[in-house]
Amino acid sequence: MDSHGQNEQQVVWTVVGTDIGPLLLAATQDGLVNVVFHATDAVRDRTLDRLASRLGTEPAEEPDSPLLTEAIRQVGAYFAGTRRDFDLPLDWSLISGFNRQVLRELASGVPYGSVVGYGDLAGRVGQPRAAQAVGVAMGSNPLPVVVPCHRVVESDGGIGGFGGGLETKRKLLALEGVLPEPLF
Repeated sequence: MDSHGQNEQQVVWTVVGTDIGPLLLAATQDGLVNVVFHATDAVRDRTLDRLASRLGTEPAEEPDSPLLTEAIRQVGAYFAGTRRDFDLPLDWSLISGFNRQVLRELASGVPYGSVVGYGDLAGRVGQPRAAQAVGVAMGSNPLPVVVPCHRVVESDGGIGGFGGGLETKRKLLALEGVLPEPLF
């Protein structure tokens, strides 16, 4: 509690190594709030500044925090191929409106090893003509991997875009058995 008897927002973070490079994981008391690809020093610093601005508190590096323990374990198990679904509390405070609606549908309705088209996902949230807006929602996903925006592809079979880079998207889809592993 702060000096006024209010609960202060706590944001903790750590960086974990994965098969797709370092991921920054950040959590609040409400749940995992941010997953960031390619967590180099520069990316990490920009992310922490953005989180501080958006959440109103300075994030603290606490890899042993109970708020992160389960997220770290589940991310590790996912990349080891022993976990297909994430069962984590999520803090949706970094996203709102249509984007949040689309990402919640994606998280609950597109299982491991499957894909959905941008237009199909738009239809699932009652906006069948909003395929491009779904693309924007995927690009603003604060919880990639856990909220699997890599599973959203073009209706013509194309892989589509990806904030973490197309090679990262290919690796995630290969991990889930949707794409073959590259030969080299």
